[in-house]
Amino acid sequence: MLKNIPPILSPELLKTLCEMGHSDRIVIADGNFPAESMGKNARVIRCDGHGVPELLDAILTLLPLDTYVEKPVSLMQVMPGDNAKTPIWETYKEIVSRHDERGESAVGYIERFEFYEQAKTAYAIVATGEKAVYANVMLQKGVV
Repeated sequence: MLKNIPPILSPELLKTLCEMGHSDRIVIADGNFPAESMGKNARVIRCDGHGVPELLDAILTLLPLDTYVEKPVSLMQVMPGDNAKTPIWETYKEIVSRHDERGESAVGYIERFEFYEQAKTAYAIVATGEKAVYANVMLQKGVV
């Protein structure tokens, strides 16, 4: 056991966060995200049974966000014509604001297919059981 480590972070996820370097990206994916096919060149870490918000909060207690980019937190944009509601985004902004002084201005949006392309180059993808739609979030690691 270790002190001050959020218990939701598995040893595998902790190891991955530690191994990541400056500007590496990690995707925390909702339950609909094609984690295995997008993550063929990444580490795919299963966190079934957990939602994105609690994992995002735990990860950001340890992972610094990149200060050399304007938007180190990226959300997948809703497709035009899709009437999906995304109240979970407000939760994400609150969580980011607790961990980064830029607050919600650190959060940007990426078109869906571009998000997939960027996810293919991520260092890791965390597959969750999150049921909210458009609940994927990509973080770019900074320096300590």
